[in-house]
Amino acid sequence: MDINAYDFHLPEELIAQVPLKDRSSSRLMVLDRQNQTTDHKHFSDISHFLKKGDCLVLNDTRVLPARLYGAKEDTGGKVEVLLLHQTDRDEWEVLVKPARKVKEGTRIIFGEGQLTAECTGTQEHGGRIVKFSYQGIFLEVLESLGEMPLPPYIKEQLSDQERYQTVYAKEEGSAAAPTAGLHFTTELLEELQRKGVEIVYLTLHVGLGTFRPVSVESVEKHEMHAEFYTLSEEAAQKLNEVKVSGGRIISVGTTSTRTLETIMRDHGRFKEASGWTDIFIYPPYQLQAIDGLITNFHLPKSTLIMLVSAFAGRDYILDAYNKAVEERYRFFSFGDAMFIF
Repeated sequence: MDINAYDFHLPEELIAQVPLKDRSSSRLMVLDRQNQTTDHKHFSDISHFLKKGDCLVLNDTRVLPARLYGAKEDTGGKVEVLLLHQTDRDEWEVLVKPARKVKEGTRIIFGEGQLTAECTGTQEHGGRIVKFSYQGIFLEVLESLGEMPLPPYIKEQLSDQERYQTVYAKEEGSAAAPTAGLHFTTELLEELQRKGVEIVYLTLHVGLGTFRPVSVESVEKHEMHAEFYTLSEEAAQKLNEVKVSGGRIISVGTTSTRTLETIMRDHGRFKEASGWTDIFIYPPYQLQAIDGLITNFHLPKSTLIMLVSAFAGRDYILDAYNKAVEERYRFFSFGDAMFIF
């Protein structure tokens, strides 16, 4: 299928630059797949659409302050480094800018020397493997020197770094936030639990695939970058119980969805599992794991809008996106959300 089949017109001013003061006050477009209807609500209304026995699946990954600014040891030239994932002890896959100036053997100094990195390997699309040297604990050094890696379409500075974390973020390791979860507050999650909605956590560390555009004309030729996931035995057992009892599995975000679908594809049921997934979900893929999806509005021609289209149908989704533009919804990471069931 041609990548242009997933294109739509998006005015630049609809790209949200800052988060709303109240996480749950964002707008919510509700899509009923069976009746092909569209409704307009606020995210705080989500409890009206979830019922006792449903299970909400949240990705508890925590974003690293993964953007570092340093200088080449030999020339003093400025270098930006974005951590993607750890490949070995003190060794990381990263993106660097300008990539052409960082070759194998290049050493980069950060801060006043608290952290140094040596390039030990090169990859496509500006990717590099670097080995870090430091004193103390790496995450503490990173907290003092690193910045939150906001997506390139966000031009504003973030005054509170925690606004690019979900309220339930726990497991350090992501290069980007699972943004569908940014709408939840602790109070809203407690309200859902009182209603009898089960809450299950999994982890998928968001990596390079989030930053890599689809650069081929044919969707089938696009290659996804692998990301690490884990699902506990307790979480798998709860998910299986919900399925058996007739409850709905409501996935929060495309990252949770990809994890659940990977496990269902590989095992035919939910089970304790961890590993790397490069699953690429696009029509006519039939999703097996989920009954509902909470997600943000995604970039034109992105793998994420393809995943949503596989769940709800391309024409229905593109029509909803066009309505979102007409209704002046806010798009992308800090934007509004949709609930599809």
